[in-house]
Amino acid sequence: MIDLHSPGLLRRVLWLDAVTCAAMGILMSLAASPLAALTNLPTALLTYAGLALFPVAAFIALIGSRVAIPAAGVWIVVLGNAAWSLASLALLADQRVSPNTLGIAFVLIQAVAVALLAELEYIGLKTVGLKNSSAKATI
Repeated sequence: MIDLHSPGLLRRVLWLDAVTCAAMGILMSLAASPLAALTNLPTALLTYAGLALFPVAAFIALIGSRVAIPAAGVWIVVLGNAAWSLASLALLADQRVSPNTLGIAFVLIQAVAVALLAELEYIGLKTVGLKNSSAKATI
């Protein structure tokens, strides 16, 4: 069970986000062809989206590893996650791609998971009192 009022929530969620981001980057970039065959998503889309996740994972890990977590950094992560989730949903509405049922499920599940991480990071910001983007908190 997740304690939404724990001061350590933000750091744990940031690390979870960084690890899952890197794992998805590995999956999507190294297994793009088999994943494309299973999902009917374009191989290039999977490859480049996966490669894009590596610097994102590094940034999130950097933010999560700081002694004093910078609110501005967390806000970048939250807004980036929200943008990724919305872009994933927009992809499904785009007529240039036509994923099969497994592809639609793949996109939806990761969009919801990323949105959940964004929400937990936002809750973590509030828990440690980091709503102001110039604030820092030592957790």
